[in-house]
Amino acid sequence: VQLQASGGGLVQAGESLRLSCATSGFTLDYYTIAWFRQAPGKEREGVSCASYSGNRKFYVDSVKGRFTISRDNNKNTAYLLMNSLKPEDTAVYYCAATTVSPLSSTWRREEIYNSWGQGTLVTVSS
Repeated sequence: VQLQASGGGLVQAGESLRLSCATSGFTLDYYTIAWFRQAPGKEREGVSCASYSGNRKFYVDSVKGRFTISRDNNKNTAYLLMNSLKPEDTAVYYCAATTVSPLSSTWRREEIYNSWGQGTLVTVSS
């Protein structure tokens, strides 16, 4: 099981980026996909999560209305579209996968994810 996050970069506040998480070694259809991020000097936090079919999606409050998670199971790839980026969105972004069905009370728990990508850096300048 491998995940490869990409799409990070340096942007100005207000701009957009789309992160991709390419998966291999497993069938994405049966996995919950999530995005986490870790800002400098801070703990890693859950940003968004999508269930197997994508019907259930969760977002941390700070990105609601700006970020959109999606997945293309045929391409074994998940995405995180980030609009209206803010300097406080600066972080290393990780994608993670689990066979656990996500709940609003559990999706942000790192311990339920057993596969992680290597991270991609997003820097938002003011």
